[in-house]
Amino acid sequence: MNSTETIDDAQATKRLADSLPQWTYVDQHLQRRFKTGGWKATLMLVNTIGHVAEAAWHHPDLKVSYDSVEIQLTTHDAGGLTNKDFELAQKIEALVTWQPGKDTQSSLAGVPDDPRYEYIKYD
Repeated sequence: MNSTETIDDAQATKRLADSLPQWTYVDQHLQRRFKTGGWKATLMLVNTIGHVAEAAWHHPDLKVSYDSVEIQLTTHDAGGLTNKDFELAQKIEALVTWQPGKDTQSSLAGVPDDPRYEYIKYD
């Protein structure tokens, strides 16, 4: 499948179940909402998503609130979902949900378990 070939509803639902279970499929969009610890964390999350999207040259719609970010992905010029949407969703998911403190191979400690430093509210 090339990057502009659209993915039908059944394929989208199966791919989400197989590789992106926290994401949903709504009206030809992949969608995910991340809860954060507050405005500062929300801005850092938006900047992370923005960096990845710009580097990929595939830009999501974002709904930004004080303590959450909602992402919607679709390939507008193809008129629906494509591989681009799934690839970007997987990259965003991997970056945002990475927790160095849980990675036994990492020397990085991660965010302290203290409400003052709350960042992403992990599922």
